[in-house]
Amino acid sequence: MSEFTFTERNLILTGYIGPEQMALGRRIARQLNMPYANVEMTIADRLDLPVDDIRTYFGETRLKSIEAEIVQEMALRRQAVIGVSGRSLLHGDNLARLASTGPVICLTISLNAMLHRMHVNMGARYHDPAERALELGEIKREWAVRHMPGIHEIDVTRMDAPQIVDAVIALWREQAIERQ
Repeated sequence: MSEFTFTERNLILTGYIGPEQMALGRRIARQLNMPYANVEMTIADRLDLPVDDIRTYFGETRLKSIEAEIVQEMALRRQAVIGVSGRSLLHGDNLARLASTGPVICLTISLNAMLHRMHVNMGARYHDPAERALELGEIKREWAVRHMPGIHEIDVTRMDAPQIVDAVIALWREQAIERQ
């Protein structure tokens, strides 16, 4: 029987499944007894502005510069659950940096489920074609990371939160544990 040894590997969590992603990341971290960090929230906390406002006031270039600094800091962490958007992973060498610290797990849902969640989350704004187009563009940018090399994808369409947590932890353990 082989022995399993936990490594210092991180769990990088991405995907665009709706607003509950951060709560899932925290729940996974609690269950693994690991700290949780989120790249976008760290950026917002550091500048005391939401990421969209940073993009609006300072431009995409400045946001990407700050993002690269944060990703570099996150890559120094060990045994942490790190939440990051697909959009952030696609910029520069962010994906390679974070993937070198642990498996990147992308949570996905079916397009029908995503459109339904988008409708519920947007409320009345969903009926404004311009607002809906902006949100669909964001989904497209986020989902671009799905089939990148080294990304481990889990379809969580028909899973509840405990099942998602269990599936992510099982995949992380499979990828992050050294077998001797």
